[in-house]
Amino acid sequence: MSDARLWWAVAVNLLLTVAQVIGGGLAGSLALVADALHNLNDAASLGIALAARRISRRPPDRLRTFGYRRAQIIGALINLTALILVALYLVFEAVLRWFERNPIDGWIVVWLAGLALAVDLATALLTYTMSRTSLNIKAAFIHNLSDALASVGVMLAGTLILLYEWYWTDLAATLLISAYILWQSVGMLKETIHILMQGTPSDVRAEEIAAALETVAAVRELHHVHVWQIDEHHRSFEGHVVIGEASLPEMECIKRDLRAILAERFQIQHSTLEVEIAEQLNGIACARREHAH
Repeated sequence: MSDARLWWAVAVNLLLTVAQVIGGGLAGSLALVADALHNLNDAASLGIALAARRISRRPPDRLRTFGYRRAQIIGALINLTALILVALYLVFEAVLRWFERNPIDGWIVVWLAGLALAVDLATALLTYTMSRTSLNIKAAFIHNLSDALASVGVMLAGTLILLYEWYWTDLAATLLISAYILWQSVGMLKETIHILMQGTPSDVRAEEIAAALETVAAVRELHHVHVWQIDEHHRSFEGHVVIGEASLPEMECIKRDLRAILAERFQIQHSTLEVEIAEQLNGIACARREHAH
C-alpha cells in the first residue's frame, strides 16, 4: 500500500508540473514556474524514494554485507542536492527578471496556484504516515508542505497583480520560495551527509557509551570505540573490552551484559566486542620487550 501511495503522488505531481510550466509560460509568471520546478523535484524525489525503498529491501550479499539499506540515504542526497540547485537557479532568474518587468496574467497565476495547493495537500496526506520512519519520505513530505505554503504565496502575488498591478510581488514570491527551499534542504542535507560519513548518532556520544559499558563490574577499560549509523534506523558499535582473568563462559556473560546496555540505552542492535585479558596483554608486551633486547 505504501508503494502505491508513492506512485499516485508521483503521477499527480508530474501532471501538476506540466500544467504549471505551460501556465507559467502563458502568464509570464516566474513564481508559477518556480512552483512548477519545485513540484517536479517533488515528483523526482518521490520516484527516487520509491526506487530506493525497493533497493533497500534486498538482502545482504557478498558485495554488500550490511545490505542495501543506505540506498534511501543516497536517494535523499540526490534529491536534496537537486533541490538546492533548483533554488539557486530560481534566485538567478528572479534577479534577471527584476530588470525586465514583463507583464503577468494574474488570473492564470491564481487558478494554477490554487490547483497546486490542492495537489500539494493531497500529496502530503499520502506521504504523512510514511514520513515518520524514512528520511527520504520525510524530505518529500516537508517539500510538499513547503509547496503548499509556496502556492499560497503565489496566489497572493497573483491577487496583488490583479488588484494593483504589483508585478514585483511575483519576483518577491519566487525569492521567498527559493529561500525556504534552501533553508529546509541544507539542514536535511547535513543530516544525510553525516550518516554517509558514518557519523556518531546525534543523540549519543562515544564517550557516553564507553562510560556506560565500563559500569559493568568485570570491565576494566574500553578502547578502540566506534559507533556509527548504517542508515537512519540502524546503528553499529565496535570496541575493545579489557577485563580481568575470566573463563570463556564468563566472557560470554560479560558480552551479553554489554550488548543489553547497548540495546536498551542506546538503541544499538549490531555490535562487535573484542575481549582482551589485561594480564595476558601485559605478558605479551613484556615478552615483546624481552625479545627486542
